[in-house]
Amino acid sequence: MTDRPSFLPERLALLPNAEVAEFLTEGLLTGREDALSIKLNDVTEPLPHADRRGELRPIRELAEDAMAYCRSNGFKATQADAWLAPRLHAALRLTRREAADPGFWNYLALGVAPDYVVWRHLAEPKDGKAAKVAAVRFRGPYHTQAFARLWWAAELFRNGPDYGPVVTACGNQDIFNTALRMSVINHRPTAQAIVRLVAKGDGATGREANALAGAVNASAATLMYDVIAPDHPERDPRPLLDWIAEAESARQVSRNVLPAGPDEEPAPELSVSVLADYFADFLADAPEAGA
Repeated sequence: MTDRPSFLPERLALLPNAEVAEFLTEGLLTGREDALSIKLNDVTEPLPHADRRGELRPIRELAEDAMAYCRSNGFKATQADAWLAPRLHAALRLTRREAADPGFWNYLALGVAPDYVVWRHLAEPKDGKAAKVAAVRFRGPYHTQAFARLWWAAELFRNGPDYGPVVTACGNQDIFNTALRMSVINHRPTAQAIVRLVAKGDGATGREANALAGAVNASAATLMYDVIAPDHPERDPRPLLDWIAEAESARQVSRNVLPAGPDEEPAPELSVSVLADYFADFLADAPEAGA
């Protein structure tokens, strides 16, 4: 099985898309070979900042601890998502602009923790073919790339500083994989309404998750969410910037309790309640939700 990289520098880096292809070998994708870490680090680019957020060791240790968490508890690899997503987000302390650079996620997947990607995403053998990781788990869009999907889930489902909704969303693979692809998830009351329904048991099965996603998308086509369930008109950037600045003196992200995100104002409770009730009514009438 793919092991941890033989060479790990002190700092994270950027691995441009144009440099990725030669490292996505058949041996790596099938878990039979290790990543070519020394050669890979010869073609990376430095991060645009030189602060503590760029330290590699804390991220490498998080990936190792996520695997250990599942193994020691007898959990499936999919259950690492809910544990790792909030902690990865809290450890990296990125802006959305920084998180939009695919080179950053390419490097995390290939240069920092390719063994985690293989462990988490190695598919079961099918039709006589060997088990294999889809290449998009190493280099792919934000909703499928192994680490980008976790960060964006934490960013979109956190409620201000509270990562609790992230754990709920990432703990349901059907909701996680479906909702993250929907543009309306950028509307915070919508994201929180979905989590509220999942916490109540709606969307527990694949059929129900698809029905819930259909309810949200159908509503988006006919309603203006910002009218019936407005978010705060302007989000103050200062809490996020302060949180990022605090990275210089922050302690290691706790493995036992959820960390706290930026001290931003949560989504308006009334807006979340309005949408949760609306989606629940829609879901109750959706034939796809039935057995």
